[in-house]
Parts: sequence; structure tokens; C-alpha cells
Amino acid sequence: MANFSVAHLTKMPMTCENVDMTNDLTPIPVDLATLDAVGNGAHYNPHSVLGAHIGDSSVTIRSVHHLADAVDIVTATAAYPATHEHAGVWVGVLPGEEVPDYRVRVTYGDQITTLDDPYHYLPTLGEMDTYLISEGRHEQLWKVLGAHVKHYSGDMGDVDGVAFAVWAPNARAVRVVGDFNFWDGTATAMRSLGSSGVWEIFVPGVKVGARYKFEIQGPGGNWFQKADPLARATEIPPATASVVTDYYHEWTDEKWMTDRAERNVHEGPMSIYEVHAGSWKQGLGYRGLADELVPYVKEMGFTHVEFMPMAEHPFGGSWGYQVTSYYAPTSRFGTPDDFRYLVDEFHKAGIGVILDWVPAHFPKDDWALARFDGTPLYEDPDPLRGEHPDWGTYVFNFGRREVRNFLVANALYWLEDFHIDGLRVDAVASMLYLDYSRKDGQWRPNQYGGRENLEAIEFLQEANATAYRTHPGIVMIAEESTAWPGVTAPTSGGGLGFGMKWNMGWMNDTLHYMAEDPVNRRWHHGELTFSLVYAFSENYVLPISHDEVVHGKGTVVEKMPGDDWQRFAGTKALYAYQWSHPGKQLLFMGQEIAQRQEWNESYSLDWWITDFEGHAGVQALVSRLNHLYAQNPAFWDDDYTGFEWIDASDGDHNLITYLRKGKREGTEQPVVVCAANFAGNPHEGYRVGLPFGGEWTEILNTDSEEFAGSGVTNPGVIIAEPIPWNGRPFSVELRIPPLGGLWLAPVTPDTKH
Repeated sequence: MANFSVAHLTKMPMTCENVDMTNDLTPIPVDLATLDAVGNGAHYNPHSVLGAHIGDSSVTIRSVHHLADAVDIVTATAAYPATHEHAGVWVGVLPGEEVPDYRVRVTYGDQITTLDDPYHYLPTLGEMDTYLISEGRHEQLWKVLGAHVKHYSGDMGDVDGVAFAVWAPNARAVRVVGDFNFWDGTATAMRSLGSSGVWEIFVPGVKVGARYKFEIQGPGGNWFQKADPLARATEIPPATASVVTDYYHEWTDEKWMTDRAERNVHEGPMSIYEVHAGSWKQGLGYRGLADELVPYVKEMGFTHVEFMPMAEHPFGGSWGYQVTSYYAPTSRFGTPDDFRYLVDEFHKAGIGVILDWVPAHFPKDDWALARFDGTPLYEDPDPLRGEHPDWGTYVFNFGRREVRNFLVANALYWLEDFHIDGLRVDAVASMLYLDYSRKDGQWRPNQYGGRENLEAIEFLQEANATAYRTHPGIVMIAEESTAWPGVTAPTSGGGLGFGMKWNMGWMNDTLHYMAEDPVNRRWHHGELTFSLVYAFSENYVLPISHDEVVHGKGTVVEKMPGDDWQRFAGTKALYAYQWSHPGKQLLFMGQEIAQRQEWNESYSLDWWITDFEGHAGVQALVSRLNHLYAQNPAFWDDDYTGFEWIDASDGDHNLITYLRKGKREGTEQPVVVCAANFAGNPHEGYRVGLPFGGEWTEILNTDSEEFAGSGVTNPGVIIAEPIPWNGRPFSVELRIPPLGGLWLAPVTPDTKH
């Protein structure tokens, strides 16, 4: 059986008759070496031979059909027999000086099939597309590379199929193979579009759902198959083929998108729930998550959800951080439209969606990006820069404009095609430093002798600037663990241009402090207060992420010292401190229910534990924190001048007090006084300075019985006394709960006295 497509069959007119060829109609000549290459799918420009070509008062049509018994060129009025020329190439000659619409009728024994000719069509990429690709400036790369459903109309009827295009500049030949041609690409060889390095073909009859790969002949002459770097859908791992898809989802989040473009995300509330889609509750696809995760996040009061990487990855144990298909949402949970539906439902619930994005490195799987055209193409060719020693992965060649374009366009793709509200960029530090995780002799300095990766810096600046320019209202977040200056400074001033940065220093110091026994915490008080020295140097997110609850580190509640009551109380005190600290918040799933078992991507969260009082109390507290936080601008609309210490020096009591305030002046200025006690005992009659007099009330106390606490609270109205304290004109005596936090807000502020 030969390699032809049976996906597109055309019913021919009953009046069509074979026309006898005459000797004066001779085909345009082609040398045997070229015919041999074309017949074997190994020619860089098969369209120059195959398809229709106008000659002297005739049209020569060539088509590849190995082992066929007969081939006819069929027009709307006649059929012209073709002859086998060489290496499976058949040639027919039609009279005339214009190319008619035609089909190819192929006979194998008693089977006759009529199909359209892939070489009948002009390139689906225009000159501007190839120019922008060559310049590394095509901001909608996914719309021209990859696989795209196309529709054409002609005299012989409509034609549907798929246009395939791939960048492989060092390939000698490229073929598209799939289940539509029995994975034999000799009759679907692609043409090179010159210096752009792009190869292209339109294959009639291919439909949505078809599986495919590109078969590439490298510079050394060897053939190998690769998944499409711009595939927008894939098979379910461990299968590795790309899948043809199309866009059908109709968005219903117009109001969200309009409002998003008009608001400053940095001056609004942001409380992020970090989620691994496969293990929040196992067995839920994208639509199941829409049914269960969306209402849960809404009820808990989080403003945003952040998904760990959703781009396709072959190994689930990588948690998505070793990406093989950057443009395809993982097929483990459904189709791309199913993922769009999930985002749409979040938006309708008033919840933003952030994605983890991994442009720092990619795995070495031989069917994916690695050595894509037989050479180091996406990866840096320098062995001292092109491989990551910790992760066994390749590092992108950030100095190559087409590679930068691939990544920048990928960021825009998620923002545009999936309405994503922000990207959290993974492992930024590994991109910034040439000597990251490398010993002497394992890295090469930049042109100035420094350790900075200048090309990666330029890439990050370009990605951030382009994302903010094209999609106002989104946020770019850096996971950057060093003291690199200006991560969230604008690119116009030499900064990296991120909107926010994970505050890894706060996370490390705070968790280390919390792990100490309360008796010893007085000696570690500086770890608790040091974050305020640099809290305003960048726009920060305070992360308690998945990285802190795996690999033997213990979950948040298990990090706490003491008995069960103390562990739950310490967890609640930590969260009250986190939510009232300058910066945005991030909490990994399961920590809001005080899960005891470390996170394992192979299992669901232990939801059954919420039947127990301690776990339910932590969950109720996190919900209350989120709602109070979102309702009160004192916590989020001015992180720079909205924090003041009341007393940071009471290490002997393991206690800190501080003031959060919003931008508005006068009696309506939002103000919250916060106290956090990390000692194991309560403090009765503890005096705290207040900024003004009047009536105050306790809006939060982590020791409240509704949060499974011991009930050391301050009920009712609290009257500020005109007793100066902590440098403030008023003060009040409070009951400070053990391992607890409390927030006071004015009821009727008296700012005149």
C-alpha cells in the first residue's frame, strides 16, 4: 500500500473522460537526481518540481505516488493520464496556459482514490511573516508556525486541510508525518522558505485531532522525528505526537478583561492560591476543576490562583518544570478549549489566573526541542553555557533572536489565547548568572569578564516590556532568589521590568524563626524583623510555595515546634503575620488546611482532615484573613509608606506590633494595628501604642474559638486611652494570645485628640 491520504476524497463528475495524451505535449524536464530527491521526500523545495507548472502552451503536473498502478490528473471536465517518471514521481501534461483546479486520481489494484494535491497551494506564510521571524520580532508566532486548519474554495469544490510550518534552518529536508499519511512523509515533504529557516506545506484532508510530527534530515543526512515546537495540543503522555487543534471556545469574561486593563494590579489586593492541577483532587480534568476548584477558591477568598506549569511535559514527576511543548496546555486534563473554559470560569468568579512559565531550560528528550534540526538550535551551542548541571537540561540560546522570539511570543500566547492574567517566571536566578550552580572552570565569563548573562538579561527585559505593552493589567512575577538589583524596576531605567518578585529572604528567615522553640526565639528576633529593612526595595510577593513542603522539609504545620495545639496555633500566627506584612501573599494548596503529609504529586490532598477541629480552624482562619485583607486597603494599596513599626524591639516577649495604613488622608484613612505574639504564653495587660483615639475593635484574633483557639481575645469596643506609648499619643491594654496574632481597626476614629 502506498502513502496517500484517504482523509479527503472527491466525488468526480460523471461526464469526466480520459483524454489521450499527444506527443507534442511534453513535460517540463527535471533531472533524475532532482526527481530522486523529490520522490524520496528529501528535496529542500519539492514545490519547484511537484504540483502544477506552466510551460509552453501546457501545464506540467507532477505528484508522488509510490507503487501506484495508475495516476490521472482530473479537472472539472476531463481526466489526463499521468506516467511514472522516476522514484514514485508521476507526471501529466495538460493543454493550456493557466493552471486549472484539479485533483489526482490514484489506482492501486482495484482501489481508486481521488485526492487533492498538497503542492497545489501557495505558501501560507507571507513575506512579512518570514521577515519578522528572521528578525525575531513576530509577536504572534503561534499564528503562523505549527499546524493550522485552513479552508479553500475552488472550481471543483471546497477544500479543508492543515497548513504545517516549522523553523529548522539547518535541516537538509523536512517532511510532515502523521496518522493521515501512515507516518510516511515521502509524499508530504515541505518546502524551505529561504533564509528564514522556515519549512511549510498545506496538506488537504487533515482534520482536527490528527496526530503528527516533523521528520527532519539533519546536516549529516540522518533522519529523525520531532514533535512540533509550536504544537498547540499534544497526545496524552507518555505518547509524544503533536495534535492538530483549533479554537472554538467563546469567551464570556468581557467585563473581567475590560476591568483588568484599567486597574493597577500592584495597588490592589493579591492573595494567591498555588495549585498543582493534577493533585489538588486527583481525577479532575480542566472542566472538573472549573466545577470544584473555582468555587473553593472563591469561598476561601483568594484573589488569584497560580497554576504550576501547565505547558505539556512528559514526566509528571517534574511537576511541569521540564517542558517539551511550550504552546500546548497539558493534555492530561483535557483540550486547550477545556483549559480556556477553566480560565473563563475563574474570571466570571472574579479570580485572576497566574501561570508558572519556564523559559530558563528544557529537557533533553530526543523527540522534542533538543538538537531540533540536528544542531544546537534552541539550546546554547557553548557547552559551558548550554547545559544546566543541576537539572540535566539544556539552557536556551538567549543570544539568538529566533529563540528569543519563540519565548517572548510564548509568553504573549498564554496572555492572549488563554486570557492568563500573569506569568510567574521560574528560576530567574539561573538565567541571570553564568556561574549559577557551576564551579570554577565550568563557566565562561561574558564579553566584559563578568558573571552576568547579558543575553538572558536582554531577553527578560524584552519579554516583560512586550507583555506589559501588549496586555495592560497583567503581572509578570520573578522567582529570583538573589540580591540582583532592580528586578521590579522598569526596563527604561535598566531594570529587568518584572512587576513583582518572590521574597525568598522573608520566606527563609520567617520559616527558620518559626521552627525555633518559642523559648529560643528571643535570640532569633532579628530574623523576624530583618525583612522590613529591604521590604520596599522591590515589589514583593511573600511565598510559602510548593518548594517549602516537599523533600523532607515538612509541611507548614509540621515545621512548628511543640504539641499539636502549639503547632496549629503557630501556623495561624504565621499566616496572620504574613497577610499583614507588606507585599502580596502566596500559599500552596493544602497549607490552608494544615496538611500534615508532605505534598506528593501522585496523591490528592488529605481533604478528610478538615473533619478535625484543628485543621478546620486553620482553614476558617485563612478564609477570614483573605476576606479581611481584600476588604481593607490598609493592607495593599500602599506597600511603600503604608507600614510603620509600633514596636519591633520586644524580642524578650517574642512579640512585634506594627501599623498598616492606606493612602487616603483624614478620618477615612484605612488603618489596622497588628500584633503578633510568637511566645508560647499569653501577655495580659500588654500596652500597645495607637495613632489616634476613639473606639477600636478587634477584627481578627487567631486564638478565637471559631478558629479552634483558646479564646484569649478582646471582645467588644476598645476605648483608646490618652496615654502616650511607643511614641504614639494614645494606647490601649490588650490581651495578647499565646502563639497568636490580632488586628485592631478603628470604629469611630478620633484623629483630633
